[in-house]
Amino acid sequence: MKIRSVTLRHMSMPLLNPFTTSFGTLKDREFIAVEVTDAEGRSGWGESVAFVEPSYNEETLKGNWHLLEKFLIPLVSAAEIGHPTELAERFAPIRGNRMAKAALETACWDLYAKRQGLPLATAIGATKTSIEVGVSISIMATLDQLLETIEHRLQAGYKRMKIKIKPGWDVDIVDGVRRKYPDIALMVDANSAYTLADVDHLRRLDDYNLMMIEQPLAHDDLVDHRELQRQMRTPICLDESIHSADDARKAIELGSCRIINIKTGRVGGLTEAIKLHDLCEERQIPVWCGGMFESGIGRAHNIALSALSNFTLPGDTAASSNYWEEDIVDPAVIMREGRIEVPQGPGIGYNVNLERLAKYTLHREVFK
Repeated sequence: MKIRSVTLRHMSMPLLNPFTTSFGTLKDREFIAVEVTDAEGRSGWGESVAFVEPSYNEETLKGNWHLLEKFLIPLVSAAEIGHPTELAERFAPIRGNRMAKAALETACWDLYAKRQGLPLATAIGATKTSIEVGVSISIMATLDQLLETIEHRLQAGYKRMKIKIKPGWDVDIVDGVRRKYPDIALMVDANSAYTLADVDHLRRLDDYNLMMIEQPLAHDDLVDHRELQRQMRTPICLDESIHSADDARKAIELGSCRIINIKTGRVGGLTEAIKLHDLCEERQIPVWCGGMFESGIGRAHNIALSALSNFTLPGDTAASSNYWEEDIVDPAVIMREGRIEVPQGPGIGYNVNLERLAKYTLHREVFK
């Protein structure tokens, strides 16, 4: 396929409720929507999940825009693309900047699937017709507020709860949740808030039958996680530490984790995410798909990815209504009884609503 034009849109969508993690509090989600078009006028859509500030990783929204405009878009415009998997090699001379790469690569995957008349899930080799999903819950002001939120999410049909933790909001909070909900599927996410000096404190979480503790130590660490996992019964899940299938191989061989969270943006696109999935399946390491406050565009890509066979744990791809008053895709992403149907239409299977897209666009540029 030949890319005729690429359109970048700087978007800003208000979250229904502020969301607090150990990184800080998010009230509005700014991101880049990427649209690629071919000579026949078909569009493929992707989304940069980089934040405004370099908190989750070193990438930023403005940095992604610069990389896309000056380096990545010229590479997809230079020659025809036989298959989206070629883009990983085409982008290889540019180090890092995986979220920028993923934004453009996923848009090309969507366009490719539409040109083939295939659902994106089918195009990447997935076979599930629905996926199991959980929900991520913010750090709250009080335990009572957290318990009330969990109750609302349970009534909505979510069967797995992920609560954010940080020093001062961890063991006692988990204890309070378990006292009220002794049997729910429960996990915690630390977002790198601890060090190995906290091992005795973190080991107290072993008493609460947690599915996992996600990324308790430094964002770039594998060695200390190995030592922590050696001392804990609770499985450690790595997120920020895993940027590629090769990182996953090293973590598995070291014994740094027992579960891996796969985020397309974090690893540079669907091609690398599939490689990572396949490696983990071969090594019998379960995986799941984390969320980055995506709009319906990025959420649709997550649904397709989660339809691969080794996504055996519920992901964070919650319904649109969990985050937005209105999403920018039609229909909105809907969850029923803890599951989301995998779209069967071509590409991502959702239509981008151009009117709502324009409503939330701060800036737009077209590159040919």
